[in-house]
This record gives sequence, C-alpha cells and structure tokens, in this order.
Amino acid sequence: MPAEPVLTDLGRHGDADAEPGLIDFAVNVRGGTPAFVLDALARRLGDLAAYPGAGDQQRAVEAIARRHDRDPSEVMVLAGAAEGFALLPELAPRRAALIQPSFTEPERALRAAGIAIDQVVLPPPWTLVPELVPEDADLVVLGNPTNPTSVLHPRQTIEALRRPGRVIVVDEAFADVVPGEPESLAAVRADDILVLRSITKTFALAGLRAGYILGSPELLARLGRRRPHWPLGTLQLAALELCAGEVAAEYARAEAMSVVEQRDWMINALTAAGIVVVGQPSASFVTISVADGTAVKAALRAHGYAVRSCANFVGMDADHLRLAVRDPQTVDGLVDAFGKVLR
Repeated sequence: MPAEPVLTDLGRHGDADAEPGLIDFAVNVRGGTPAFVLDALARRLGDLAAYPGAGDQQRAVEAIARRHDRDPSEVMVLAGAAEGFALLPELAPRRAALIQPSFTEPERALRAAGIAIDQVVLPPPWTLVPELVPEDADLVVLGNPTNPTSVLHPRQTIEALRRPGRVIVVDEAFADVVPGEPESLAAVRADDILVLRSITKTFALAGLRAGYILGSPELLARLGRRRPHWPLGTLQLAALELCAGEVAAEYARAEAMSVVEQRDWMINALTAAGIVVVGQPSASFVTISVADGTAVKAALRAHGYAVRSCANFVGMDADHLRLAVRDPQTVDGLVDAFGKVLR
C-alpha cells in the first residue's frame, strides 16, 4: 500500500484528509448528489454494456454550448476538469506563468512535461496584478474564483493579461457558486482564452469525474490530439448533458445563494471566535490563518473534524487552512472544536 503523501506534496488534495467518520471541511463538494441527477443516472445503468454512443457525446456538447451561448465546436468534454490541466502540455508553451496561490494540478502537469514555469505569487489579499506576469510567458493559468484563496478576480483584470501569442487558461471550477457568475469568461469567444468548468462540486459528483473546457476549435484540437477513443463514459456524458440544462441551472442558482448565506454565517462565527479569515472569500470555501497550523489541523482531527492544509500551495504555508463552507449547525461544531484546540 503506497504511503500517504506529505502535506507539501503537489499531488495531495483535500480528499486525503476527509477520512471516514470525520466531519468534512476539507473537500469543497456541496452536500449530497441531488435526487434528479441520481435518478437520471440510474436510468442509464442498463446501457453500460454498450460503448458510449456518439449521440451521448453530441447531446452533452450541445447542451453545454447552449448553456454558455457557444458553438458546439468550442466545447470539449473532459473526465473532470483536472483532465484539462493534464492536456495543457499539448499546447507546447515555452514558458508558463502560474498565478499563485492556486490549484496544484497545472503545475504538476507542466513540470512533468518539462515546461519552464514562473510562479507569479500574489500577496494577501491575493489581488491580481497583470503587470507581475512576465511578458514572454505564452501560457498563463489562474483560477476564478481561486482555489484555495476563494478570491474572485474581475473579468476585466483577467482580460488585461492578453498578449499576442499568449494563451490564458481560467479555472472556473467554482464559478457556478457565485450568484450570477459576474466575472466568468465562459461565454467569451476568443482564440486565446480557455475556460475550464466542472460539474463535480455543485452537483456533488466528484466520484464521477466530469467537466469540460471552452475555447476556440483550433485550441481544443491541439489539446485533444492524443486523447484516447471514448475518453468519457456513458454516465459522465449523461451527467454533463443534464447538469447543463435548465433544471440543473435552477438548482445551481439556489446553491449559489445558499453558499453566500452559509459563508457569511461561517465568516462571522470564525471571526467572533478570534480566528482570522484571510482575503475576501467569494466561493464555497474560506481560508484562515492560525499559528502552528499543522498541530491545529491534527488536533481538530482528534476532535472529529477534517480541514485542508494549505502547505502545498505556492505562496501559502501550513499556518493557512482551507475550510469548506457548511451549514450553521455544522460550523458551530467546528468553531467549538477550534475553541478547545486553541485554548
């Protein structure tokens, strides 16, 4: 059995902390999978003896295209948004700039391909400054809202990163938990912008691995040139079609409003307990700063709570912890445990 990765490993994610029996603040998946999604997937179980059909893929792509007012040629479905990062080396960039702190998978994929990387580290409160990006970077990757800082960058500021010969990749895995998605670039039709989206967070489908990437047909063709046949299974395609539809959109809008209410409660409860919330959270998680964070994390585990260490995010350290937004009763339990630990 392989050893568990240490806190500073790029490949360590919150699921490593969410052990059975612990109350989970480490993983940013929202609650349980909605019944209308489970019912739709259950209806397709009898189809699993056959290969995924071309019609399944076409319906999923067309639904996503309608969702974002795009042409179907501008949509590529993915086995989770993380697959999109694994495909980035296919663009053959000479120099990639990663806006940090941010999700670690882009760095893992680019380093494995031997691509030169510039770490563009934003100091708290992690405001995006386009001038910090090297002019010769021909690939820029950032999150919006960003994991783990929960910061939402203005769309206009992201567009200021555009340069001739440069591709901008925006990770919008958590964009649908922001009411109205005001800063999203998902509907922007440009030959130098790629937008990654996920359905696994809001619809609690992390175990299914389903997402998509939006961009010009030329960029998508370069990304997908070495993908295998049948890159997604029948259930993944069915979920993508469903979660791009209007019923799912209504569900996501309600979830986004719930995130705002629960996050406000959570921030107030943490602050009242003397716990420092860093930045201006806009997503379904918040980042806090505590002294001796690794020991605090371990002590919270002993009290039955799983939290995410930020030790492996560039520009952060073990004294930063990421907490998923949860309902007030669950948050009150965590705050009580913090009180015991910090005393």
